[in-house]
Amino acid sequence: MDDIDAAEILLVEDSEDDAEMTMRALKKHNFGNKLTWVKDGAEALEFLFCTGAYARRKTGNPKLVLLDVKMPKMDGIEVLKYLKADDKTKSIPVVILTSSAECSDVTESYKLGVNSYLVKPVDFDAFINVVAQVGLYWTVTNKAPF
Repeated sequence: MDDIDAAEILLVEDSEDDAEMTMRALKKHNFGNKLTWVKDGAEALEFLFCTGAYARRKTGNPKLVLLDVKMPKMDGIEVLKYLKADDKTKSIPVVILTSSAECSDVTESYKLGVNSYLVKPVDFDAFINVVAQVGLYWTVTNKAPF
């Protein structure tokens, strides 16, 4: 995306294949034009808090964070802890979109304030449908507090 300041969706995903499928699903349903993809939790926090590689990014929160759990450098649970603990980011809707169905991940995510926890469907068409529904609901239908 050329204009990272206009991000409506922040995709935090270390798998190139899963990120590509997610971006394709969102583009197919006209949500891909304001998406920023980061490859790990540390980069996600830099983006959201305008530090590091994103220090020149104008402030402004995305309408939605799609967050994987199992990632290098910093996992999704750690990212969620930081987001929900800071007044500037705690109201951003966060949807965990992951292949992890571990009860501990689900429980910890909800304790920390995740808005939704979705296990990625293995079937390509089902995956596309889930991502499109999530994009539609959180960026168009849902009324955000900001």
